[in-house]
Amino acid sequence: MKIGFIGLGNVGGKLAGSLIRNGHDVTVRDLDAGLVSDFVARGAQSASSPRALAEAVDLIVTCLPSPAASSDVAEGDDGLIQVMRPGQVWLEMSTTDYSEIIRLGALVEARGAMFMECPVSGGCHRADTGNIAIFAGGPRAAFETVLPVLTTMGRRILHTGELGTASQLKVMTNYLCTVHLVALAEALTTCKAIGLDMNTTYEAIRISSGNSFVHETESQVILNGSRDINFTMDLVSKDIGLFDRIAQQAGVPVEISPLIVRLFKEAEASYGSREFSPNIIRRYEEPLGIKVLGTGFPAQMMDDEPEEPGYEVVPKR
Repeated sequence: MKIGFIGLGNVGGKLAGSLIRNGHDVTVRDLDAGLVSDFVARGAQSASSPRALAEAVDLIVTCLPSPAASSDVAEGDDGLIQVMRPGQVWLEMSTTDYSEIIRLGALVEARGAMFMECPVSGGCHRADTGNIAIFAGGPRAAFETVLPVLTTMGRRILHTGELGTASQLKVMTNYLCTVHLVALAEALTTCKAIGLDMNTTYEAIRISSGNSFVHETESQVILNGSRDINFTMDLVSKDIGLFDRIAQQAGVPVEISPLIVRLFKEAEASYGSREFSPNIIRRYEEPLGIKVLGTGFPAQMMDDEPEEPGYEVVPKR
């Protein structure tokens, strides 16, 4: 199977790297010529446009920063949809809007091709080693066709149901991560302010009922001082905004969600849209004139799990 990959950024580049590392025939496309050159040196081929890529491959994968970017790649002058053909599959791995997934899916199906939404969860460090989780929404037949590729890029693969369900679940999980990031920022700053040792504080949370994936990853880069989790304020705002919209449209009387949306919009205004998201802690550090730091924590997260073949996660019934 010939695979085309569009979007070689923080997550996409790592997913594409897993495909190449495991011997797949991969053609790449990105607006950054330097990234493309790096992947060509690693064994990939390159395409001059999304259309050219779609004409050359059996499976198209996109991992892009926004719904607008996905739409441009699909429907622009050199877009991929106009040349999609029966039997071809497009995996949209971007975190995007439910309604946009449904709209793009209809366009692809009108060409006789198959469309799957496959957002990922687990952090860039796990994308780099093929250990990330993948939510896959769309027809079961398409899922089974692409499962061997998904299990190369990810460890745990969940077929979430019909098209749109994966995007809804993905923004829900990102919302939960963000809530805990803010809670950790408040908790760590409070512990620092009252004079507790930050390395001891980290371990107290880690071994307790207060622990979470977010603590074991983002708290470490907070305490290092780098705050580099390869994810920025604007991307958080996009994801939690999508979740908040889903909740509001469903009539759910959410209270924490609007607050989190406001906090990150204010953080973007104060610190910049491209500031690393763990620096939401600055909202609590700076009024006190303190810096929440420990010792011996990594500047970036590395996955300590060995790369292993992925598998489908089947929900209990």
